[in-house]
Amino acid sequence: MATISAAMKKYLDASHKKYALIEHKKVFTAYDLGQTLKRKLDDIAKTLLVKTEAGYTLVVVRAGDRLNLVKLKKALAAKKLSIAKESDMVKALKVKPGALTPFGGFHKLPIIVDKKMTKGTKLLFGSGSFEHAIEMKAKDFLALEHPTVAAFSESAGLKLQVKVKK
Repeated sequence: MATISAAMKKYLDASHKKYALIEHKKVFTAYDLGQTLKRKLDDIAKTLLVKTEAGYTLVVVRAGDRLNLVKLKKALAAKKLSIAKESDMVKALKVKPGALTPFGGFHKLPIIVDKKMTKGTKLLFGSGSFEHAIEMKAKDFLALEHPTVAAFSESAGLKLQVKVKK
């Protein structure tokens, strides 16, 4: 099973923040990660790449939420905003679609996190691998990344098809 990249491991280890690598079957979405690990969608981070006139920004929301583009545009003080295409992600960040991590310091990009993400205790994040997730305390992630925090998501009304672990 493929693991996280040596560069990602080095980035996380250098942070001195406690994290765990969670192995799972191959998944391509944050929703599928919740299904596979039987974890609440509120505890799983979904990372998106948006493009503004200032360049790319990583956007992090709960897996069960969707972006409110009007609020996000305002939070980023952007005139134009669009979700980056998969080809942009591959070209700009050298990552496979669906393997984006929320670590702006690693990708050398600004990051904005939805306010709801700050309420969790332990969160699961994309690791750059389709078969591993990174589990980290929300406060450690925020201390590591120093993101902009704003309210820009709304519930997508998603429900898992499996019973969630308590």
